[in-house]
Amino acid sequence: MLSREKKRQILAKIAPPLMYAVLRILYALTRHRFHINEHAKKHNFIGAFWHGELLMLPFLYKRFQKLVSKERDKGFYIVQSHHFDAELMVRVIALFNLKSLRGSSSKGGLRVLMEALKLLKGGCDIGLSLDGPKGPYHSISDGVVVMSQKTGRYIIPIRVVYSRYWELKTWDKFRIPKPFSRIDYHMLDGFVVDKNMHLEDAKQIVRLHLEKEL
Repeated sequence: MLSREKKRQILAKIAPPLMYAVLRILYALTRHRFHINEHAKKHNFIGAFWHGELLMLPFLYKRFQKLVSKERDKGFYIVQSHHFDAELMVRVIALFNLKSLRGSSSKGGLRVLMEALKLLKGGCDIGLSLDGPKGPYHSISDGVVVMSQKTGRYIIPIRVVYSRYWELKTWDKFRIPKPFSRIDYHMLDGFVVDKNMHLEDAKQIVRLHLEKEL
């Protein structure tokens, strides 16, 4: 009988290539429209999205890379937690040549925040789910606010919207596009958070902006 840890090790090796293949097939079987903000093409940013819309996000950045110069594209890092399901996603997005920062509010949060600030100041893009890794659903974490305040970089709301989809019965209402549906990828108009604003006040401002855009 294999231990739980051994089963996870095997799954972590087998599942990501299969998931990657399924995503490529889904992409081939769906129609795509991309709506990309002009500011993002010229300046690095903090990409903010809902956890339930993560699945097809790598394809948005792959298209984005084709629209910007090599000097502009310093890399895109997605903040991921240390949970096992996040480990699977880390390995999947690595197959898209995307990078991960591992940490959450409960484990490694300060370290990943400092690393994110360093990367943003170096010209990289950072993506994070506003309500990840465990919710509550469509809540807003402190991290996205602090990143913008400390670096002056724009928060760019990101949406991946399916015309038809399956919705899982998970806390994030995770969505999977159905074959032959249309997928709209959005990098919306962004905004920067005043560095002198109190954190709770800043979160309210961010919430108003994001509720309007997302």
